[in-house]
Amino acid sequence: MAEFIPGFNVLKLGWRALRLRKTPLTATAAQTRRLSSSCRPNSFGLLFDIDGVLVRGRTPIPAAKQCFRKLVDGNGKYKVPVVFVTNAGNCVRQTKAEQLSHLLEVEVSPDQVMLSHSPLRVFSQFHKMCVLVSGQGPVLEVAHNLGFQNALTIDMLREAYPLLDVVDHNRRPKDVVPPSKELPQIEAVVLFGEPIRWETNLQLIVDVLLTNGRPGNTVTSIKYPHIPVLACNMDLLWMAEAKNPRFGHGMFLVCLESIYKKITGYDLQYEALIGKPSVVTYNYAELLIRQQAESLGWTEPIQRLYAIGDNPMADIYGANLYNRYLQSMRHARAQVQVQGGSASQVAGDIQCETVDDAKNSGKVMVGGSYEHRLPEGCSSILVCTGVYSRDQQDLPPDQTVTEQRIFHGHRDFRFDPNLTQPSFVVHDVLEAVELVFQQEGWPLE
Repeated sequence: MAEFIPGFNVLKLGWRALRLRKTPLTATAAQTRRLSSSCRPNSFGLLFDIDGVLVRGRTPIPAAKQCFRKLVDGNGKYKVPVVFVTNAGNCVRQTKAEQLSHLLEVEVSPDQVMLSHSPLRVFSQFHKMCVLVSGQGPVLEVAHNLGFQNALTIDMLREAYPLLDVVDHNRRPKDVVPPSKELPQIEAVVLFGEPIRWETNLQLIVDVLLTNGRPGNTVTSIKYPHIPVLACNMDLLWMAEAKNPRFGHGMFLVCLESIYKKITGYDLQYEALIGKPSVVTYNYAELLIRQQAESLGWTEPIQRLYAIGDNPMADIYGANLYNRYLQSMRHARAQVQVQGGSASQVAGDIQCETVDDAKNSGKVMVGGSYEHRLPEGCSSILVCTGVYSRDQQDLPPDQTVTEQRIFHGHRDFRFDPNLTQPSFVVHDVLEAVELVFQQEGWPLE
């Protein structure tokens, strides 16, 4: 797999709050019309969310196994390009691929797996910095795999400064206080996912931000803006085996943001917000889809992407935001060509009809090689086996889901109801894939 994406540019995206209109479980006549009147073979790819779509915790959703048995031929080879796009980030791709292979009973390659932190590979400007990483699982291995050469963990920081973590009385130093160890100045904070001991992580991360990367020093004044913070996975909630959704990394970010503002009076700023629904996630996924198409021997460019997910606030919003980006790119390219230019002249800071966040937060990397043909569009398909459920379909026709609930998107999102409307709503992932193959005129059996 390529380790970088050429020609990336910086785009500051401000996201808006989300809502979802009542949509029938079966697609309407307007929804089921073909996306193209002349669908060509070998021209589409599938992006699968994992939690709530394929599995609930460690338990496969029955329709998922049926679905993937149909997606591979008798030799176990995929019929179409498939990439798994998840906001999980507590492991490396190899581990997640092995888990999926076992659960779905088909071979899944690491090159088909995109975790929330995967796009950090292109953030090379941070790779030589001393960074503090937070999360759970093999966070050092994950950091090194992404290109970070000088990473420190929360546990390493806690051991170096034993007086910082004192919420749990049983973890406080006993009797003789060990001396502190001098560590390099921390230049950035990278948040991979929800940690196990929230109180420890929140305390030490705030210490690092208040002391400009030197948590052993006394805070004499607040330096603002603080050192860069890069956060992966903004999901407030996710669906496991429990009957109700569980806290996700987005909930941890809410806590961190609230604590920092309460102490300093300033908003916590993000150098990057990565994972669905950010455009960089889908740009990176499109790169992986192209690579999968090449491995299948496909020679035609991918024209259409279908993103299948269970979370309107992440999967549907993200796919629709990426579709808007693709339309903006096509429009910009057409204008350049009319003026006699080439595709490579298209600027990488296209606004995609979004509005920059007023707090200058949430910058992400977008783009790619402007010479290759981008997909025509990305359709969003919402399944009802995860965060979104049938119960939400019982609202009156004029009532939206978010009018019944408090907004669950990230703080730096802005309200745009159009981006929460799925192209299709189906019961499960098998129905989703059957719908896609029907749209494309492909036999699934």
